[in-house]
Amino acid sequence: MAGSSPHARGNRVLVAMSGGVDSSVAAALLQEAGYDVAGVTMKLWGGPSDTGCCSVSDVDDARWVADQLGVEHHVFNFGDDFERHVVEPYVADHAAGRTPNPCVECNRHIKFRRLLRRADALGFELVATGHHARIVATANGPRIGRGVDAAKDQSYVLHMLDAPALDRLLLPVGEMTKDEVRRHAEARGLVTASKPDSQDVCFITSSSGRRKFLSERIPMRAGRVVDTAGQQVGTVESLELVTVGQRRGLGAIGDGSPRYVLDVDADSATVTVGDRAALDCPITPLEDWRWANGPVEGPLRVQTSAHGVAAAATIDGDGTAVHWADPRRAVAPGQSVVAYAGDLVVGGGTAARPSGR
Repeated sequence: MAGSSPHARGNRVLVAMSGGVDSSVAAALLQEAGYDVAGVTMKLWGGPSDTGCCSVSDVDDARWVADQLGVEHHVFNFGDDFERHVVEPYVADHAAGRTPNPCVECNRHIKFRRLLRRADALGFELVATGHHARIVATANGPRIGRGVDAAKDQSYVLHMLDAPALDRLLLPVGEMTKDEVRRHAEARGLVTASKPDSQDVCFITSSSGRRKFLSERIPMRAGRVVDTAGQQVGTVESLELVTVGQRRGLGAIGDGSPRYVLDVDADSATVTVGDRAALDCPITPLEDWRWANGPVEGPLRVQTSAHGVAAAATIDGDGTAVHWADPRRAVAPGQSVVAYAGDLVVGGGTAARPSGR
């Protein structure tokens, strides 16, 4: 395993074990490298879950792998923190016409900040996860870098981690492809070797979806649909379920030609639509931008979704806007925007609603 020796960075490591193959192999690799390993599964969501990583079976799978490796296994209940920092903001964003990124907020507040505090309390120098990303040493300190397996890269959802967190973090599978991870699990006989990857948001079930989840927490409001001239061309049943860039699910609009959501104005309960060309924009406004180590001038590659393709752009030094080299499909307000120089994350923030809307 690439990285520092256990003696150089401390020996005791708390591995976040989700019950999946990646975190199982992360624990195994660290044990093989000589670390004093303990596993922990974070119980975050107490409601139904059939698509994410918070089911009872996941806790059992993590415990079985820990038993196979002969390491301690803990379960930490961070449900209250998860509700406060992930679920409540998710609901509030939808009510405000934004499209949140709950996995980023879970990583920011729970899987790292909260976990690091618990690791401190238990005397662990280091924490580790099974994310497909790398920690790269630079002259200006450690940075998050893309994982070796481009198809599984998760650096986008870890962009917010700062140097103090990275100094204590190990990402053992970031140097491996997914196939290599599974082969290592099979060689060790781990029960998670063939387990499918978890998908989507853990607290939104595939059977009931966002509509039911949100309707149990906030009133769902009908909204007007207008064209770019302000003329009403239709209605939507639930404004809170509409996102910028959406085409399907808008009902009958105008003459029936394809229309895309250009803006969601929660204050006036209005959705603005236009043709595909109107969705392209040269600039994306930003909020809460943070550079990893000071502003970077010149061309970068900027990514706006977890599985999206980064595109050429520049970022204002004050982090207020992305200027795309070529007009780019509009980014839904609330989505994370991450800038890369090569494979290294150099900054990240959130797409904002254009001020003219």
